[in-house]
Amino acid sequence: MKTRFLIGFALFGFTLTTTAQEIAENAIGLRLGDSRGFGAEISYQRAVLDKNRVEVDFGWSDGKNYDGVKLTGIFQWIWNIEGNFNWYAGPGIGFGAYRFENNNGNYNRDSFVYLSGDVGVEYKFDFPLLLSLDIRPEFGLGDDLYDNDDLDLDVGVGVRYTF
Repeated sequence: MKTRFLIGFALFGFTLTTTAQEIAENAIGLRLGDSRGFGAEISYQRAVLDKNRVEVDFGWSDGKNYDGVKLTGIFQWIWNIEGNFNWYAGPGIGFGAYRFENNNGNYNRDSFVYLSGDVGVEYKFDFPLLLSLDIRPEFGLGDDLYDNDDLDLDVGVGVRYTF
């Protein structure tokens, strides 16, 4: 009886460890967002602890009267929903620089720092592919020309290769 109990307990423990959440050590790809026009970002994620990672995104964006670049860094906590399906959240900070066309056809330049957050869901396939959907609120500091209300909600879809 004791032997069966120990074998059953060991098998149960093995099952828990094989289905436990695993985050990729590294992931690189694209994040396509809607921040003030269609924007694309080159995205890199690096696991730093068992359930945490750092994400760095370099993006560019253009709209009707402007174009610019942004660099964002985010620390994320990852929680497993079920199987390979996770959700994540975390704080971040970034820097942006934009060029604006004013009414008389001349260009003005602006740079700013912003505080950011990130909340999203992701699915990691059994092959090296990670798909994600997230919402990233950004609170700008010093971006007088670009953003009148200083708050932007950026919705993004990510496709990353994991290794």
